[in-house]
Amino acid sequence: MIEPFDEAAPNVEELTEYDREHIKLYARLLDAADDGADWREVVEILFGIDLAKEPQRARRIHDSHLARARWMARAGYRHLLRQTDS
Repeated sequence: MIEPFDEAAPNVEELTEYDREHIKLYARLLDAADDGADWREVVEILFGIDLAKEPQRARRIHDSHLARARWMARAGYRHLLRQTDS
């Protein structure tokens, strides 16, 4: 089942509830990127978007969420660690 997602991932320098709810999605996006998967296939599988009908939307959603996944891997995870230590 595809989880609900926003048209764009958050673009702030803090961890959001959306991020917490979509950590698995972010991990899957990072794995796919690391494996060299075609973004078109990824967006159909992870987001359930029909690329033939909505190519621009598909690209926007994919790129936004992949950028957020990379932020999480680079900096966002620290916010999770701080919350765990509290």
